[in-house]
Amino acid sequence: MELKEILAKCDHTLLAQTATWEEIRTICDDGVKYHVASVCIPASYVKQAREYLGDRLPVCTVIGFPNGYATTAAKCFMASDAVDNGAEEVDMVINIGWVKDGKFDAVRDEIAAVKAACKGKLLKVIIETCLLTDDEKIAMCKVVSESGADYIKTSTGFSKAGATFADVELFAKHVAPHVKIKAAGGISSLEDAEKFIALGADRLGTSRIVKLAKAMEAGETARQDGSY
Repeated sequence: MELKEILAKCDHTLLAQTATWEEIRTICDDGVKYHVASVCIPASYVKQAREYLGDRLPVCTVIGFPNGYATTAAKCFMASDAVDNGAEEVDMVINIGWVKDGKFDAVRDEIAAVKAACKGKLLKVIIETCLLTDDEKIAMCKVVSESGADYIKTSTGFSKAGATFADVELFAKHVAPHVKIKAAGGISSLEDAEKFIALGADRLGTSRIVKLAKAMEAGETARQDGSY
């Protein structure tokens, strides 16, 4: 798979608590340059990023992040506010405690409510696979498939582990055909990125693939001018 094909599936991501506008602007610039799928940034920067980018690149943000235990009303407000500010994609975190309680109907209803609050924009549902059993993951594949959401997503990147090949493979076996898969958290090499895509991931949440592309470009430039 060519690098540009991998980049086209990347949500170029910066969600650190310390993220500054200068850093956000840099990932926006890099996202445009390397033709990624979107930039995924904190909600407080969405409006500024949309104004800066214009129509050059979709803006994605996160809600209920990273713990997922905000109320449904709060998540719906955050989703609506993000879309009003210019977000074209929203990644929400489920209420993991409800999953542990077996309250799958409540989880489904919450996702559906957030999807409605997204006003037609894409909704990706983070289920935080590292905190769930395989049975719970399979149940969530069914819940997300029935909720109206567009994607199921592995991880926030803020818990004890990120995406695994096994989880993406499990998703591919159990989600409905209309639900796409996003792998996120710990994707650090082109080989891993390519394998996640081969297993069924349509999106990758990562900052490292663009960094690798920049490093490869710098190396090529150095070779061409004789400094490498």
